[in-house]
Amino acid sequence: MLYSEYNPQNNSVLPNFYGLIYSEVEDYLLQHSFSKYVVIQLFNWVYKKQLREHDKWSNISKKLRVQLKIDFDFSLPQIIETRHSCDGTIKFLLQMKDNEKVEAVLIPSEDRLTLCISTQVGCAMRCTFCFTGTKGFIRNLKCHEIVGEYLAINEWYNQYAQETGRLPGGPTQTLITNIVYMGQGEPLNNFQEVKRATLLLLDPQGIAFGQRKITLSTVGIIPMLLKMGEFPPINIAISLHSPRDHVRDQLIPINRTFPLAQLFAAIEKIPLKAHRRITYEYLLIEGLTNTAEDLVALKKLISPERSKINLIPYNEFPGATYKRPTDEKVLQFCNQLGEMGYTCTVRRSKGSDILAACGQLRG
Repeated sequence: MLYSEYNPQNNSVLPNFYGLIYSEVEDYLLQHSFSKYVVIQLFNWVYKKQLREHDKWSNISKKLRVQLKIDFDFSLPQIIETRHSCDGTIKFLLQMKDNEKVEAVLIPSEDRLTLCISTQVGCAMRCTFCFTGTKGFIRNLKCHEIVGEYLAINEWYNQYAQETGRLPGGPTQTLITNIVYMGQGEPLNNFQEVKRATLLLLDPQGIAFGQRKITLSTVGIIPMLLKMGEFPPINIAISLHSPRDHVRDQLIPINRTFPLAQLFAAIEKIPLKAHRRITYEYLLIEGLTNTAEDLVALKKLISPERSKINLIPYNEFPGATYKRPTDEKVLQFCNQLGEMGYTCTVRRSKGSDILAACGQLRG
């Protein structure tokens, strides 16, 4: 709910501050006879320093601090459980105000700390390789809940890093370096709220991620792909997983509505900034997507010059029917793609021991 939609006479639930983008906070300040430039100081306290104690906002007038407390909810999703993998990955279970829950995953590597966040409670896509799909769709997350995942986990990790000595820095330092919309849900089925959240994550006065540091992963909802010109220019990853329609129909049922020919026609219309390429996420399932036929079909479908392929060895979960190829077969498939001229990487699965790897989230 936006502040402009709030009516205290018929709705006692306050709008959450983290759902407002920069221009809306400016409008709010002007409506209450404050200078719109105060938004810079507000965003500094709320996003850069992540300090929610209003009384400590030393350069914000008492009158405005009191008004903000009256008008807005500043609460974040509640972290109710954490699970730690042997490889350093941490999975979070977060609870929203209506008690719905989602999972997010913090993934460390040598040069980055990536947060994988959810955009929906459950998912309507029902991809047969994904644990989330077994839950079904419950609801979209709001902008403040999506941004709240980042804020709550970043706040938690700052404290964790200080207590454990894992990383240097204090409570004003942002440790998370990358965001991926690859958690629960299909981001493009929640287009407007994910767009608003992305604007806040990118805002130079606020959280200030770089455009290349945020990646949105989608199975390819064509009407929304055709609207990507309205979306902030971040990295796009297409969950391809098979270059053959009859196999992709099995893996991703929405392919029956938006088959590969239509999907790639829409992809061609996505406006890309200079030197940007589309990433194709490709799930390696033994005997189904790692065959010689798949290599031939990929060559016909994807241009090596405008794309890169991220291979994902299948991560099994309770009740899964597919099987993961051996490491030797994964490397062989990657090498064959390289010989065909593709830029190809293999995603190192992390957190599989706590069901935190790709396709294993359920909440």
